[in-house]
Amino acid sequence: MKTPHILIVDDEPNIVMSLEFLMRKNGYQVGIARNGTEALAAIDHTPYDLILLDVMMPDVDGLQVCRQLRARSDRAGTKVIFLSAKSRETDVQKGYEAGADLYIPKPFSTRQLMEKVRELLAA
Repeated sequence: MKTPHILIVDDEPNIVMSLEFLMRKNGYQVGIARNGTEALAAIDHTPYDLILLDVMMPDVDGLQVCRQLRARSDRAGTKVIFLSAKSRETDVQKGYEAGADLYIPKPFSTRQLMEKVRELLAA
C-alpha cells in the first residue's frame, strides 16, 4: 500500500512546523501550503489523501479551498480536516457545509488529531 500523502495548509509557521513533524514522524508524505492560493496549486498537481486545512488565511480562506476541492470529481476521495481557532457552532457548521470530513477547534491534542487522521485514512 502506498504511503498516504497529506497536505498541511496554514499561514502560521509554528503550526506548519509542528504538524509537519508530527505527520512525518507517523510515516506520512507531507506537502505544505502557506495560504489558500498555494493550497489550490498543490491540489492541482498532487492527489492528496488528506488535507489539514486552516480556515482563516489571508488570501483564499479554507472554506473556499474546501469548496473548490469538493467541486472536482478527480479529487473526490480527498479527506479534509479543518483545524481552526474559530470554534463557534456557526463556524463549525460552515466548515461542514463547505465539505469538511471533520472540524477540530484549535488548540487541539496532537494525539487526538493523529487518531482522527488514521480513522479517516482507513475509511
